[in-house]
Amino acid sequence: MNAVKQKISQLFAKDHKRPDISLSLFKYIGPGLLVTVGFIDPGNWATNIAAGSDFGYGLLWVITLSTIMLILLQHNVAHLGIVTGDCLAEAATRHLHKKISVPVLITALLACASTALAELLGGAIALNMLFHIPVKAGSLIVFAAVTAMLFSNSYKKIEKIIIGFVSVIGLSFLYELTMVKIDWGAAAAGWVTPVFPENSAFIIMSVLGAVVMPHNLFLHSEVIQSRQFNLEDKAVLEKQLKYEFTDTLFSMIVGWAINSAMILLAAATFFQQHIPVDELSQAHTLLTPLIGNASAVIFAVALLFAGFSSSITAGMTGGSILAGMFGEPYSISDRHTRIGVLGTLIAAMAAILFISDPFNGLLISQMLLSIQLPITIFLQLYLTSSRKVMGEYKNTPLHNAMLWAVGIAVTGLNIYLLIDTLL
Repeated sequence: MNAVKQKISQLFAKDHKRPDISLSLFKYIGPGLLVTVGFIDPGNWATNIAAGSDFGYGLLWVITLSTIMLILLQHNVAHLGIVTGDCLAEAATRHLHKKISVPVLITALLACASTALAELLGGAIALNMLFHIPVKAGSLIVFAAVTAMLFSNSYKKIEKIIIGFVSVIGLSFLYELTMVKIDWGAAAAGWVTPVFPENSAFIIMSVLGAVVMPHNLFLHSEVIQSRQFNLEDKAVLEKQLKYEFTDTLFSMIVGWAINSAMILLAAATFFQQHIPVDELSQAHTLLTPLIGNASAVIFAVALLFAGFSSSITAGMTGGSILAGMFGEPYSISDRHTRIGVLGTLIAAMAAILFISDPFNGLLISQMLLSIQLPITIFLQLYLTSSRKVMGEYKNTPLHNAMLWAVGIAVTGLNIYLLIDTLL
């Protein structure tokens, strides 16, 4: 136990003797933004562009609903990390029998590899848009760059890189929106008014399913510990819990805005021209005649940053889960973390290289995520509902009711998508 806590201190350079003033709100912003890239990844791009091109502003409410669900889950799992000092994988290893924890965490590792496959492909598609590099070659380039960043940078540098990437993506879409005419009245109604246009069920569930991803829950419980100071002081601990919610809320709102911008852009361009779009490369090609070459280039650049950043977080999560299986925190200098990071990225890269159609691989990867997601959600609920694990900070009955509602809804959604895909 002491060795584990010592490694956490070495990893995040924490100083438990620091004064309370070090917990300023501004310094606390960051962990949530690493999680945000998971729901502005290339998979989200595809579903959002399809939603906007097919149904205009009508499905913006799905982004609002899915973001609320995500805030509940991410806030809850971050509390686990703060209160216990363990990430989700470490907590599962510590509090569950090995016959349960090991299979559960192995499925989580498979989900990380599946996620990384989609992220590497997204970056490769962007390179193809910008430089006409073949997708498999582009995937190798993204793989090499992401691996180099993960192995040559500390967590603090990675966090700054991700914040920079998210900023570029957000500013890119802000610029794109200045180039089109948005019906803001229709958009405002779309954000808060649930409607179910004909043939929209699959898109609605795809958008919802693309937001809540299992690797983000594992990642948030790990990276939130980069802001821990003086865990023995209850007043400081409670301040951490308060600041965590602010960080999570701010970061999820950033993600909500970027996802919304994708739908707004598609609604103002493709929907207005009655052009259905279901592939990112198609969207890039069509933006040029509609609003100019600059918009297509900016779209591709933003996608490239999304692919890079989400690949980084997928690799980090793989490292965190494998290290957690051995009761250790994430540290790129640790053997188990390195194996987890490399294993996640190599498995994803191998799938891209050795399957005949990479995009069929993308479909399979989403199926694996659908199967694993409910497992992670109910693992999290079990741990955060336990007084043995969380002490006085265990979930309240109201929190449990809301989280169970989310878990059941997501489970139903993913079962439906899985059945629909298989049929």
